Amino acid sequence: MRLIRSLLLLLFLAVFTVPYAIYCFISFPFLKVHGRYWVVSRWCAAVLWVARNLNGIRYQVEGWDNLPDGPAVLLVKHQSAWETIALPALMPKPLCFVFKRELLYVPFFGWALGLLKMIHIDRKQGQSAFNAVITQGRARLADGSWMIMFPEGTRTATGTQGKYKSGGARFAVEAHAPVVPIAHNAGRLWPRNAFTKNPGIVTVSIGAPIDSTGLTPEALNAKVETWIEAEMRRIDPDAYAAVGTSKSKSEAV
Repeated sequence: MRLIRSLLLLLFLAVFTVPYAIYCFISFPFLKVHGRYWVVSRWCAAVLWVARNLNGIRYQVEGWDNLPDGPAVLLVKHQSAWETIALPALMPKPLCFVFKRELLYVPFFGWALGLLKMIHIDRKQGQSAFNAVITQGRARLADGSWMIMFPEGTRTATGTQGKYKSGGARFAVEAHAPVVPIAHNAGRLWPRNAFTKNPGIVTVSIGAPIDSTGLTPEALNAKVETWIEAEMRRIDPDAYAAVGTSKSKSEAV
């Protein structure tokens, strides 16, 4: 049954995304940037609704009160595609994603992204790419958006930890903006590189803002990593216990 429901979700995405993208292309010339973002975030909300009612993927959010009123950089655990869909629908302010330029070439999805004020970079450009993130990111913060980055860079398997890169922390220090760390266990229900989706509750935990003032990017990044990884073990202890048990058995052999 899970396989069938997962197939139905895929079919929904295929059928719904194309006409919705066409609607975006038609409406965007008449909308300001935040209006365009709102239209796209309604696509995200629709996908969340279908995933809840078709696949049984519900969610709960802890720490709403930790979200600041002013500028912020959200640094988020990356396990799944779920959080990239859910957070634009859930957050009270527009989010500005930093993503690789190649995504712009994805039919319909990438084309719609190109019409929003997101930050797309060419990773081959190195330091110049990061300078573009600083310049454009400051502008996005000034217009009321929040920056969002995934410090691990790529999706990690449930119960594991990737290397935390300091790009998000470097931006926060340069922009004099606080960092809001976010942990979640979406990989349990919407696993990376897996077709089948599992029913259950995703817990999203929002941490208290971390002031970047006076911190080096490395020190700020370490604070973010420490909080997120400790919180992951609180909201999903079984995943990390299973990994620990597996390692112990392997070492014993």
